[in-house]
Amino acid sequence: MTVVISPAVSRSGSRGRIDDEPLFEIIDGQRVELLPMSILASRVSSNLQAHLGYHLFGNPVGEALMETLFRLPLPVDRNRRPDVAFVSAQTIIQAPPQPGSDNAWAVLPELMVEVVSPHEFAEDILERLNEYFAAGTKLVWIVYPTQRLLYVYESPRQVRILDAADDLDGGMVLPSFRIAIKSLFPA
Repeated sequence: MTVVISPAVSRSGSRGRIDDEPLFEIIDGQRVELLPMSILASRVSSNLQAHLGYHLFGNPVGEALMETLFRLPLPVDRNRRPDVAFVSAQTIIQAPPQPGSDNAWAVLPELMVEVVSPHEFAEDILERLNEYFAAGTKLVWIVYPTQRLLYVYESPRQVRILDAADDLDGGMVLPSFRIAIKSLFPA
């Protein structure tokens, strides 16, 4: 859910983020501040990133990142901040040089994850999902922590719904990744 729209420049006058500023995205040239994740969503995001990071430690095929701003290659101006993302080593190698002062990384993650907080609207989640696939991402996971459900999208219309009794795999993006979904949720 978005709450505040302001120019895409920080209080310091630069495009760099000040540590006490809220997280934001850029939508059609406007800075849109994001509400913080719920504590449950934050814990689930951290658990998922930890599982991905542990897997990638033994299989260095890319990086797992949390709340990183990505410049999506779309005809409209979109810098989105998924809760968790996986970027392959091949994508990183092919990425254009990134200026140190730029907040948005101009690469497209192969996997994007949204962990839904109670204040988020379904329309916003679907908009992100559609933008991610329009930009060319290969896999999107939408996690509903309160319901303990995980939606695995291979396209905007191809979805599998998993619950805490199921295992999650990385599909074609991370074929060797597999975890018990219940391990994402606090006991």
